[in-house]
Amino acid sequence: MLLHTTTWGSGDRIALLVHGLMADHRTWRRVGPALAERGYRVIAVDLRGHGRSGRAAGPAEYRPRDYADDLVETLPSGAELAVGHSLGGLALARAVGRLAPARAVYSDPAWHLSAGPCGYRAEMFVRGTSLTREQIRAFHPHWSDEDVDTEMASVRAWDERSAYGLGEFVGADMWPVRAEVPSLVALADPSSLVRPEHARMLTERGFAVRTVKGAGHTIHRDEFEGFMSALDDWI
Repeated sequence: MLLHTTTWGSGDRIALLVHGLMADHRTWRRVGPALAERGYRVIAVDLRGHGRSGRAAGPAEYRPRDYADDLVETLPSGAELAVGHSLGGLALARAVGRLAPARAVYSDPAWHLSAGPCGYRAEMFVRGTSLTREQIRAFHPHWSDEDVDTEMASVRAWDERSAYGLGEFVGADMWPVRAEVPSLVALADPSSLVRPEHARMLTERGFAVRTVKGAGHTIHRDEFEGFMSALDDWI
């Protein structure tokens, strides 16, 4: 599926941005311009079922490989930088060998969806579609009004069937076996997706791992300055 894209800047270097579940390109509203100021032409996608991109026929077509194949079909290969957040990190890791960016950044990637009552449950995400502005503000007290408004708009544009498409992967080992290109994993503080033992494993597999102090799962929104600082020697 060819995805909708949004572009910032016109630099010679290309940076790719891939959002997480329930979001779209608007989640990068500060990151895109910041990279453009550093000389990048920044291309952000809307994954299938998100934003302005097309919808799949059903949950069975919202699998990690489907997202990855879309990235390869839509985005240019050989970019200077590719960044994926959460589900976007999972999709990017599945596509990185074919996209062949010079460097990759995985922001709190969803490489393992834990099982059990505290693990991944599609229904919990679907309930997010009914959250009010005040409830989103309560969950993210440090977000700006624009971020809260963007979150509401993105969730309203999201195909909730995509949450169920990940159900068969709960408990599965989706950890990358190696860093195919020089790769940074930026983590929330603490991360519920990448625990300390996982971080050590990723280091052994060739990934650089950094925790962004004080950040929640959506690192680039929760601690924008910290997120950009974590990327300093990668961009």
